[in-house]
Amino acid sequence: MFPSLLVERAAALEARCRALGVKLAAAESCTGGLLSALLTEIPGSSAVFERGFVVYSNEAKQEMLGVAEQVLAADGAVSDAAARAMALGTLAHSRADIAVSITGIAGPDGGTATKPVGLVYLACARRGRPTFASERRFGALSRSAIRFAAVETALELIEAALAAAQPALRP
Repeated sequence: MFPSLLVERAAALEARCRALGVKLAAAESCTGGLLSALLTEIPGSSAVFERGFVVYSNEAKQEMLGVAEQVLAADGAVSDAAARAMALGTLAHSRADIAVSITGIAGPDGGTATKPVGLVYLACARRGRPTFASERRFGALSRSAIRFAAVETALELIEAALAAAQPALRP
């Protein structure tokens, strides 16, 4: 289902999380659970992957993650603010140490002049650390290519969070 290099990268990331005692969680909109599927493709992933939320609608983002209606109304579901709120909501609604979120426009429809197809916002939150976000403009690729590019970017964000890693931040 996934390219072998992507699986190998996810396996290495999970091995690092396991060594640090870090648990992961994900909130996904435009990727529809693709990141969660990749992370659970790895044998033994239950030692690292705590849970995933597929929050495709605004209502799901609000109900499952506590994303404020005001954030969605002011900035839209595809925004830096929404991605940050999703990542923080994932931490609040899980036992994970690191949470990553993905929201974007995978196309082929739904894009506008200000928010074109291929625009994806991701955020990564870690307990006790600042939340950081990334805007990516993948362009008018195929729907699948945009979704896979977003998953690869999510892995990059988790790797960056681990690069500054201290032992797991659990009370």
